[in-house]
Amino acid sequence: MEMKKLGYQTAMTGKWHLKKEPAAYDYYNVLPGQGHYFDPKFRVADAGAWPNNFVQHEGYVSDIITDITLDYLEKRDKKKPFFLMHHHKAPHDDFEYPERYDSYLADVDIPEPASLYSQPFFGSEATLGRNGSLRDRIGSSVSSRHPYRSYAHQYGLDSVADENQRTHLAFQEYTKRYLRCVKGVDDNLGRLFSYLKENDLWDNTIIVYTSDQGMMLGEHDYMDKRWMYEESMRMPFIMRFPDKIAAGSRTKAIVNNTDYAPTLLELAGGKVPDYMQGESFANILENPSEAFHEATYYRYWMHLTHHDVPSHFGVRTEESKLMFYYGEHYLPEKYGKNTHTWIEDPSDTYHFEPTPAAWEFYDLSLDPKELVNRYKDPSYADEIARLKKEIISQRERYNETDKDYANIQLVIDRHWND
Repeated sequence: MEMKKLGYQTAMTGKWHLKKEPAAYDYYNVLPGQGHYFDPKFRVADAGAWPNNFVQHEGYVSDIITDITLDYLEKRDKKKPFFLMHHHKAPHDDFEYPERYDSYLADVDIPEPASLYSQPFFGSEATLGRNGSLRDRIGSSVSSRHPYRSYAHQYGLDSVADENQRTHLAFQEYTKRYLRCVKGVDDNLGRLFSYLKENDLWDNTIIVYTSDQGMMLGEHDYMDKRWMYEESMRMPFIMRFPDKIAAGSRTKAIVNNTDYAPTLLELAGGKVPDYMQGESFANILENPSEAFHEATYYRYWMHLTHHDVPSHFGVRTEESKLMFYYGEHYLPEKYGKNTHTWIEDPSDTYHFEPTPAAWEFYDLSLDPKELVNRYKDPSYADEIARLKKEIISQRERYNETDKDYANIQLVIDRHWND
């Protein structure tokens, strides 16, 4: 809407993943929910009334999304500037790819993270349970560790007797599927970039390549994207804007995804409205060594709803990270007071029990792979106390307090000074 006020024609193509119609865009052509990798349906702005405005396609979703985008660019009003959100579904789990990528990386052995096999000082009671009681229950796995959500099992490797070999095979299959899925995105971006170059749009179009999060690829024997650990929390962000960004320049500035919209609005000549939470980092583009945020905030609130990831929040600075697992769902009245994690009782039945609350602190300057939880190390007491104050400040800034959720606030109060 803000870009439209500045005279831009606006479009949304590909993944939308929201229930409401993207009616604020001049044009949309989006997948329903997550959509399908093959022969997907799309909801199209001029194909009827939402949510029944479906158009069926044949083929692979990354190819189709690019076809739709190229068609839009060709038919747009070429006298006006455009703002286009080109969203790929891939690489969303489970990673599906077209046959043309079957041979890609087939003869390559992908390097494996050491923490896939051993990490004796990682984690906390929140991720391991008391005395390791939840080690096999928290976080879906590449190995056979998790009893019902592991890639070793999903890929039919249960018959491989050697545990490490089973894990190795599962990792190779998992990672190659992921990278083949990503290659489909890369190749289609090549098609999009070629169009921009061939139509004299390449040098006067701001291009932003990013994602909604990173992805665990076996680190800590985790998969999925909801963790605050580096591989998941860090997001790709590449921007091309020849007028302001020197080719090949990099920055260590800490940026939050709430800062994207304010930055693009400023670059388009607009002002950041009061309702937006983020800040523009446009000055960083020309001055990549300048400081921006000292810390950034993260939260995952859907406690064990997906991939058995516990609810947690925290802050990350350039050199350290503090995380608090509070082990409660934000809507206990909806999910039940004890819908937290599976615990097997002596009668071989399952029931739900709360997961422990716990803190984790990682010194990223010494331990970039987050292998040693140093929360109990007294030499970090001052830094941890400072970061706790930062958490409070950031939660208030982003309206992320739990004042309306007594069950969560009770856990926070009880364990804040553990």
